[in-house]
Amino acid sequence: MTLFKVKVRAEARRNFVISTAQHSFTIDVKAKPENGRANAAVISLLAQHLGVEQKRLRIVRGAASPNKLVALMG
Repeated sequence: MTLFKVKVRAEARRNFVISTAQHSFTIDVKAKPENGRANAAVISLLAQHLGVEQKRLRIVRGAASPNKLVALMG
């Protein structure tokens, strides 16, 4: 399992991933932080950026916070 620190900026103008350090990202998402929409967008963008399937990523801490800890399983 690999852990990533993720800073999320919801309601951004575009969806974008910035790698700020090893295992650390800032992710801008257009989605609003309502009903898990922003979290779903974060998982989708991070999966694309890392080249892995979405089902291998899980938010393990900070689901309701802009500062998240995301685990890459397997």
